Amino acid sequence: MSDLFNQRRLASKVFDCGLDRVWLNPEASEEIASAITREDIRGLIEKGTIKKKPVKGVSRGRARALDAKRKYGHCKGHGSRKGKKRARTPKKELWIKKIRALRKRLKELRAEGSIEKSIYCRLYRKAKGGEYRSVSHLNSHLGSEKLLKKE
Repeated sequence: MSDLFNQRRLASKVFDCGLDRVWLNPEASEEIASAITREDIRGLIEKGTIKKKPVKGVSRGRARALDAKRKYGHCKGHGSRKGKKRARTPKKELWIKKIRALRKRLKELRAEGSIEKSIYCRLYRKAKGGEYRSVSHLNSHLGSEKLLKKE
């Protein structure tokens, strides 16, 4: 088989792609060897003797499988983590989740009339100050301080 490097190079320039993406028909090697100009190469491209291979992509199959496992909570152990606890879920994100839950609970209690407006305001400010760890902590505080109205 003759050396078709120049033909491959010309075809890659015509296609505007890399040398590895140029396919030359092995049966028509003599015909390709006789092509020495870009015009000859364009003619062979039209015939289908020289073709451009599709771009090879990176498969996301493995990544999808891992994402599905992580959805269940698998593959999330200490050995798989790359980053501090606060880097994986920042302090601010945790605060936002907590304060929204607390404020939602306070609004529910006010709406159903379990707490007065003045108590609501005081508890709202305490929540903002970071006094309550969670909604259950707020509820236990309400119970222990007897702030809820009995119906």
